[in-house]
Amino acid sequence: MTAEPTELAAEQRYVSSLYERLDAERDLADRRLTEALRSTGGPPQAAAEREAATATYSDRLAQLKSVEQGLCFGRLDFSEGHDGDSPIYVGRVGLFDTEDDYRPLLVDWRAPAARPFYLATAASPEGVRRRRHLRTLSRRVVGLDDEVLDLAAGEHTDHLGLAGEAALLSALERRRTGEMSDIVATIQAEQDAIIRAEPSGVLVVQGGPGTGKTAVALHRAAYLLYTYRRQLTSRGVLVVGPNSTFLRYIGQVLPSLGETGVLLATVGELFPGLSATGLDTPEAAEIKGRIGMADVLANAVRDRQLVPDDRLEVPVEGGEVLVLDRATCERARAKARDTLRPHNVARRVFTERLLDVLADQSVSRLESRVLDDLPDIPLAADEVDGGPMLDARDHATVRQELAEDPAVREALQSLWPKLTAQELLSDLFTSKERLESATAGVLGGDEWRSLLRAPGAWWTPGDVPLLDELAELLGEDDTEARARRERQRREERAYAEGVLHVLEQDEEILDEEVVRVRDVLDAELLAERQEASSGLTAAQRAALDRSWTFGHVIVDEAQELSAMDWRLLMRRCPSRSMTLVGDVSQTGSAAGTSAWGDVLRPYVDDRWRLRELTVNYRTPSEIMELAAAVLADIDPELSAPVSVRDAGVSPWQRRVLPGTDATDATAAALAAELPSLVTEELATLTRERGGGTLAVLCPASLEGRVSAELAGMREAAGLDEAGENPRVSVLTVDRAKGLEFDAVVLVAPHEIVAASSRGSNDLYVGLTRATQRLGIVHTAPPPPALSGAQKPSSAGG
Repeated sequence: MTAEPTELAAEQRYVSSLYERLDAERDLADRRLTEALRSTGGPPQAAAEREAATATYSDRLAQLKSVEQGLCFGRLDFSEGHDGDSPIYVGRVGLFDTEDDYRPLLVDWRAPAARPFYLATAASPEGVRRRRHLRTLSRRVVGLDDEVLDLAAGEHTDHLGLAGEAALLSALERRRTGEMSDIVATIQAEQDAIIRAEPSGVLVVQGGPGTGKTAVALHRAAYLLYTYRRQLTSRGVLVVGPNSTFLRYIGQVLPSLGETGVLLATVGELFPGLSATGLDTPEAAEIKGRIGMADVLANAVRDRQLVPDDRLEVPVEGGEVLVLDRATCERARAKARDTLRPHNVARRVFTERLLDVLADQSVSRLESRVLDDLPDIPLAADEVDGGPMLDARDHATVRQELAEDPAVREALQSLWPKLTAQELLSDLFTSKERLESATAGVLGGDEWRSLLRAPGAWWTPGDVPLLDELAELLGEDDTEARARRERQRREERAYAEGVLHVLEQDEEILDEEVVRVRDVLDAELLAERQEASSGLTAAQRAALDRSWTFGHVIVDEAQELSAMDWRLLMRRCPSRSMTLVGDVSQTGSAAGTSAWGDVLRPYVDDRWRLRELTVNYRTPSEIMELAAAVLADIDPELSAPVSVRDAGVSPWQRRVLPGTDATDATAAALAAELPSLVTEELATLTRERGGGTLAVLCPASLEGRVSAELAGMREAAGLDEAGENPRVSVLTVDRAKGLEFDAVVLVAPHEIVAASSRGSNDLYVGLTRATQRLGIVHTAPPPPALSGAQKPSSAGG
C-alpha cells in the first residue's frame, strides 16, 4: 500500500527534524571532544578523566557519523487501546528530545520497543495497526510502503510470511555495489529471533545460499553490543570471516549499524605480527587442519628437549672444563617435564637443576685447588673433614658467574632451547629429519612430505592455528619482564609519594576541617592513575594480544574451519559464547566439516543450539532450481531454501570447446570467446540495471589466463572500478564464498567439480552467488545436474 503525497510530505518534515537532532548531537559530541583534547596539565586524576572523556566522545561521534544514510526507516502505528498513542519511529540509533523529558524521537532498532517492527504479522499484530517503511535517499524521503496488520482496518499481504514485502523486494532488486549492505530495515521474523537470541552458549545458524546468514551474524554482533554493552565492551566481539575479500565486502555493515568496536579478522590474521599470505597445496592444507597436528607439534617440542649421548663438556672462563653426563641431564629433564608447564617456563627448572650441578662441580674443584695450594699449613681435623671450605654465599657467587658464562648458556640452550613458535615451526617444516620424527605414529606413510617446504617460505593461513598451538605449548618465561614491571611500579609509587608530599605542603595553610588529599588518595592509587593509557579500544588491544579472550565470537562460513582452527577459536572464547554461521552443504575445504556435532562435541559436548534459516532472499527461483539439482547430488536429504522472488530470466549456458578439455586448448578457446560473452552480460546489466557487479568464477587453473583476457577487455571498454559502470571480478569459487553479485559467469564447471573431493559443493556455491543473472561456460561435457540450463543463441538471450 502506497501513502498519499500529503503523508510523504509529513514524513519528510519528521525525518528532517530527526536530522536536525542528529546534527545537534554531533555538534555537542564534537565540542566536548575538542574540549577534552585541548585540556592539558593538571593532576593525574584529571589526566585519567580527560582520556576517558576523549574515548567516550570519539566513540559517540564515530557512531553519529556512521548513521547518516537511512537514519530513520520505519514507523509503527498502534491500534486503539494499545499502550502509547503516539507512533514509534524506528532507526539506526536512538534520538531523544532533551527539552521534553528525553522523549524518544527515534527508537534504536535493537531496543525492545522496536521489536514489533520485525515480528508483527496480520495473524499476530502485537498491537500494531500499521507498519510503515520509509525509503530515503540521503536526507530526503523518496517513498513510503505501508502494511495494514489490523484485519479490520483493510487489506494486508502475507507472502511467505514476509514483513515489509515491498521494502524487502525493493532492497533485493537493488543493484550491488561491491560492498555488503545492512538489512536493518528489512529483517524478517526468523532472522530477528536469531539476532536477539541470548549470547550464552554456542548458537549454530544453518542456512542455505541467500538466506542472509552473514547479515544476521553482523546484526547479531551489533545487537549484542547494544544490549550487553557492559559485559562485552571490555572484552570485545570477534567476527571471523573466510578471507580478506569477504572482510572488505562486509566492512561497512557494522559501522552503518552504529558499532565501530568489533574486530573483523580471518583465522590467518589471529597471530599478531604475522602476515599469512602464502598458499598451501590442498594436501598440505588438509593435513595441517587435522586434530592430529596437535600431537605432531607436541612431539616437535619434546624433540627439542635433548640430553647428550654420553657427556657434554662445558669449557668455562679460567680454562676449567665442567661436565654434564647423560644421567644427570635425564633427571633434570624429567623434573622439568613433571611440572607440566609449557616448554619455555619448564626450561627454568631444567636449567636451574643443571646450574646447581655445574656449581657443585666448580666449587668442589675450587676447594681442591685451595687445599693443593696450601700443603705446608697444618689444618685441624675438623677443618679437613668437617664440611666445605666455601659457604653458601660463595656457592651462590660461583653459580651466578656460571649462569652468565657464554659457554654455559650455549650448552643449556643446546639441550633445552628457549624457542618461539615461529622458530620451531620453521625448523620443523624445513627439516626432513625433524618432520619424520615428529609425525611418526601420527601421520600415515609419506604424508609428512606434503608439509616440507623451502626455508624462507611465506607463512600460510593454515600455519596460524599451528603457531597458536605452539605458543601454548612453549609458553613464555616472563620472570624478567615481571621483575622489570615491579621495578617500574616501585619507581612510579615513589614518584607518587613525592607528588603527595608536595600537595601536603600546600595543605598546611588549610583549615583542619578541610578534606585532605591523603584522605581520598594514597600513593598506590595515584600511581595506578598515573599509568599511561593506551587509548585503544578492546578490539584494537585484542588485535595486538594473542592471548586475548573475547566476550563473544561470531564465525561466518564456519563449516570451512579445520579442527585446528576450532582449537584456536575456542581458546579465544573460553566462555563458549559463540554464534556460528554456515551451511554444511557448501563446505569446500577438505579440512572442513559436514556435521556441526563433529566439530563442537570435543568442546561443548551436545550443549549447543541449532537454528535454521529457510528462506532464500538473494537467489532468484530460476537459478535456485538449477542449483537444487546440484544439491541433490551432494545429499538427497538436503533441501534447498525457498526463493522469495523470480528474476524473469533463466540461466544460460554456452559450450566453447567441443570434443576436448585439454588445458592449452581450453585456454585458447576461452581467450577467443569469453570476453565477448562477458561483454554481452555487461551490456545487459547496463541496459537493464544501469550498472552493477559481475563475477567470472573459474577454476584456479584458469584464473590467470581469464584475468589477463578480461583485463584487456575492461580497459578497451573503459570500465571504471570507481564509477557507475558495471564492475568485473575474476575469482575462484573459494574466494567468492559469502559474496554476491548482480550477474555471474561460471566457467568450466566440470573442472570445478573435479578439482577436489568436495567439488560438487564448490559448484553449488558458484551457482548461488548471483542475484539476477547466471551464465555457464562449458569447456567439456557439462555435469549431469546442469542439463537444465537453457541454451540461448547468445549470452544475453
